[in-house]
Amino acid sequence: MTVNETLAQASNAMVYGAMTAFTGAMVAFSISLAKGRRLETLEESAQRSSSSYQVRKGSTATLDKPAVSTSVSDGQDRGEGRRAGNIGLALTWLGTILIGSALLFRGLSAGRPPIGNMYEFSLAAGFAVALTYCLMSISRDLRWLGVFIAIPVLLDLGLALAVLYTDSAQLVPALNSYWLAIHVSAAVVCLGAFTIGAALSGLYLVAQTAEDRVVAGKEPGRSAAIAQRIPSADRLDLMSYRIHAFMFPIWTFAVIAGAIWAEAAWGRYWGWDPKETWAFITWVIYAAYLHARATAGWRGKKAAYVAIAGYAAILFNYFIVNIYVQGLHSYSGL
Repeated sequence: MTVNETLAQASNAMVYGAMTAFTGAMVAFSISLAKGRRLETLEESAQRSSSSYQVRKGSTATLDKPAVSTSVSDGQDRGEGRRAGNIGLALTWLGTILIGSALLFRGLSAGRPPIGNMYEFSLAAGFAVALTYCLMSISRDLRWLGVFIAIPVLLDLGLALAVLYTDSAQLVPALNSYWLAIHVSAAVVCLGAFTIGAALSGLYLVAQTAEDRVVAGKEPGRSAAIAQRIPSADRLDLMSYRIHAFMFPIWTFAVIAGAIWAEAAWGRYWGWDPKETWAFITWVIYAAYLHARATAGWRGKKAAYVAIAGYAAILFNYFIVNIYVQGLHSYSGL
C-alpha cells in the first residue's frame, strides 16, 4: 500500500498547530498561576495536615479519605487569573484536538495504527497527557496544574519533530499484528496518566516542604512562591495516589499483553530483553509506591519520591533503551 503524502503533510501541519496552541496555553496558565491563590494559607494547611495526621495515627482511617472537602474546587481561588486560566484551558482543548487529528491523518496516510515508531508514539503520548488533563478538568478546577502539563506536552511535540521524526511508512513485519493496538495503546494511556501523577507528586513535595517549614516555625522558603498558588499537600498527595492506583492495573495489563505478543512473535513469553526488563522494573517501582502509600512509615515524601522514580524509569526505558540499547524491541524508526 502506498503512502498518501497529502494526508501525511496535513498531519505534520496539525502537529505544528498543536505546538502553537500549547505555547499559548503555557503562557496563559503561567499568568493564571501567578495571579491565583489558595483559599487557605500555608499556616492553615500545615496546622490541618498536622492535626489530621495525629488523628490517623490513632485510628483505622485510610489515606484515600480526603483531609479537606472536595467541594472547595481543590482549595484554589483563581482570582484575577481566572480569565487567563480559561484561555489556557481552551487552548489546551484545541491543541489536544489537533494532536488527535494529526494522529488520525498519520494513520490514514499509511492505512495502519499510528503507533509504529518513536515519533508516532511521542505524538500519542502527548495526546494522552493532554486528553487526560482535559477530561479531569471537566469535573474539577485544575487550571493551577495547566502550566505543568502544557510544558511537558510542548517539549514532547518539539522533541518528536526535531529529533524523532520519520516519514510516514508501512510497519515493519514484526509490528504488523493486532497486538500493536492493544499493547501499545495501553502503554500510551498509562504514560499519559503517569505524567500527570508525577507532576502532582512533584508539586506535593513543593507544598509539603513549605508546610513543614511553617510547622517548624521557619519561613516557607523559596518553595512558597509556588506552594501558595497550588492546593494543600494533603490534597495533592490524594490526587496523585488516586491516579497511580487507578492506572497500575492498566500498566499491569500492558506488560502482560506485551508478553503474550512476544510469545506469538518470538515463541517465548519473556526473554529479559532490555525493554522487557525495564518495563518490569517500572512495574516493580509503581507496585512499591502503592505499597509505600499504604504503609505508615513510607507515606508522604518517601512515597512521592518512589512515584517520581517510577516515572523516571518510564522515561529511561523510552529514550535510553529505545535509542541506545539494541534488542528485539528496536523499532524506534531512527
